[in-house]
Order: sequence, then C-alpha cells, then structure tokens
Amino acid sequence: MRVLVYGAGQLAQMMYLAGAPLGIEVEAVDVNTETLVHPVSKLPLEATLAQAIEAADALTVEFEHVPEHLLEQAEKSGKLMPSMEAILVGADRVREKALLDNLQVANCPHRIVTQLDELDRCLQELGDKLIIKASRDGYDGYGQWRLTEAAQLEDIKASLSGLNLQQVPLIVEQMLSFDRELSLIGVRSKSGEIKVYPLTENLHYQGQLHVSVAPAPGVTQAIWQQAQEIFTRLAQGMQYTGVLAVEMFQCGDTLLVNELAPRVHNSGHWTNSGSDTSQFENHLRAIVGLPLGDTQARTPAAMVNIIGCGAFSRDLLSIPGCHLHWYGKTVREKRKMGHINLTADNYQQLGNKMAQLAGYVPSEAFPMLPDEAEKLSKLTEKP
Repeated sequence: MRVLVYGAGQLAQMMYLAGAPLGIEVEAVDVNTETLVHPVSKLPLEATLAQAIEAADALTVEFEHVPEHLLEQAEKSGKLMPSMEAILVGADRVREKALLDNLQVANCPHRIVTQLDELDRCLQELGDKLIIKASRDGYDGYGQWRLTEAAQLEDIKASLSGLNLQQVPLIVEQMLSFDRELSLIGVRSKSGEIKVYPLTENLHYQGQLHVSVAPAPGVTQAIWQQAQEIFTRLAQGMQYTGVLAVEMFQCGDTLLVNELAPRVHNSGHWTNSGSDTSQFENHLRAIVGLPLGDTQARTPAAMVNIIGCGAFSRDLLSIPGCHLHWYGKTVREKRKMGHINLTADNYQQLGNKMAQLAGYVPSEAFPMLPDEAEKLSKLTEKP
C-alpha cells in the first residue's frame, strides 16, 4: 500500500515511520516545489506528482495550508482523505466558524469583520477584551492581536490598516476566562467507526504549545461525555476519514471549541509512547481501510516540545520512559525542532521525571517545565 502526504515536515516523517511496520510506503510532496521527496531524508524521488497520485492508494495532508490547486488535483483522484472541504475548514477560520455554528457545536462568541470600522461594533457586542485573528495563515500565535482595553483600538486599527479584509476577513473573539486548554484527538474510519484518545491538557507559551499531558488530570464524566459528543458530531457531520484534532477551552463544566486541525496534531505526539496505537498509525489505518487500533492510554504521558533550541544534553535519555524525537531541522527561533515524550506509572512519577528533564535542558527554552512538574508531582488521583 502507498500513501502520498502533502507536506514534507515532521508529521509526514512520523507517518512514514508509523507506516513502515505495516508495509505502507509513505511518500511526501514538497508543496512549494510540487516535487516528490522522501519523508525522512527529504531527498527528491524520481516519480512526478501525477505518477505518485496514480500509484497511491490514499492521499492525505500533514498541514492545512496546501495550495488549493494541489488540493483540487488530489480531490479529483477520489483518494484524498480527509476531503478537500474538511482540509479547508482547518485553513480558514471563517469556514471553521460556519461549520461549528451549522453543527451547533459550542464555540467562542465571535464576529466576522471585513472592514476596520466594524471593530467598534465588536467592542459594543463582545466587550473590550478581544482576540483578533486573521482568518487564514495564522498559527502558533502568528496573525493574532490582543485588545485588553478600549483605548488600544486605534493602535490595533493602524496595525491592521494594510490588510485586505475583503480577501482575508478577521475573526474577532471574546477573550474568555477559561480554566484550561484541552484537545481531543480522534479518528474516524471510512466505514464510520470512531475511536478517540483520552483528553489531553495543553500548556502554551507565547502562542505555542510547549507541554501536553495525557490523560488530562481531573476530567469529570460530564466533561468527557461532552468531548466525545463534540468529536462525533464534527466527524460525522464532515463525513471525515482520518485523524481529527479538536482544541477546546474548558470553562467550568462547559467545553467550547477553539480550533480544528484536520490532520495528526502536535498535542497527540504523546500517543507514540503512551498508547498502544499512535495517532500516526491510526491515521494511516483509517485512510487505507485497515481496522482502527486501540486508543486507550497505557500510562500517563507527557509531550514536551523542543522549540528554537538545539543545545541540550542527550543524557536526558537516561530518564526511564523518556523518548527523544528529533526532526533534523536547522535551528531557528520559535521553530519546532523536536519533542520529548515521558511516560510513568502515575502523575506523581510523571512530575518527578519532568523535574529530572528540566535538569538536562536550558530553562529559557523550556519555561513551562518547572511549574508543571511541581503540579503533577502533587497529584494523587488515578488516571
């Protein structure tokens, strides 16, 4: 079996590594040059894109921002999973909000803005604490502006004045006071079977995910039920095939969807070590028609992103249950260079291992570790 992935970054690499034991050959498309490359070495392959599409059993993506003409070509083959429509939902927040509202999935109060003067009305209707997001091409904190008091409005308008809001509207959201950020990674097969991984708690710093912990501590049955219902409604509503990530805010006993990612997701990297079947393997199983694998957590796990940093002690591998995933990129500020997975028998032990990890890495690149390690080390609940 052969799978062609649009995008040649770390997610394509991890799909390749998950597919090899199953006998699934994974190739990648560099969407900038529209050439075929090996997902790990990045060396060019001899086949043309058209030949690769013809030879593949399934086509998929590792990120949402694939040029639309490439998605159209892939969609015409009848092999693209998830569908082009689902992928574009992840690439365009206007489409995303429309889907959530049409499926009656609770999300942040918001307005769509196509003219700067409409921001004044947003303040009246949503309050003077707002998050303003570009509807396209924003990720990891980019393409976002925060308004915390009305006096900032004119300055923000000035910074937005060069944008074509008719072409790329703004999503203006009410800034919520939430308890924590959660994500649910799930998978739907071609036949409609759905499996979900445990809820994951995510810790962000300057707009980027730094640490994920799964299963998320302190999840009530009511919250868990809500999360599963949200995922099912979305996956069935889109007739989705593959792994889908749903990012949510927990506000008391209520979950509000923040964003959707129609692909394998950073907050699901812990599944490589903490679950019987990783998100990467389950995505491949889904799109080629194999039975879905077990999604339960074998053990509490944490994923720690390595961001903008290449200098740390590889002796961190001496920590039991510690696994390093290095992406082989050139170091650049705010760039995801790799991640570290930790597994343990319980949350206390996981916190202790996280504290050990902090001793092997530079604190300025891993600012979330000490507090999260301390919090986990005090937990006595069973996952």
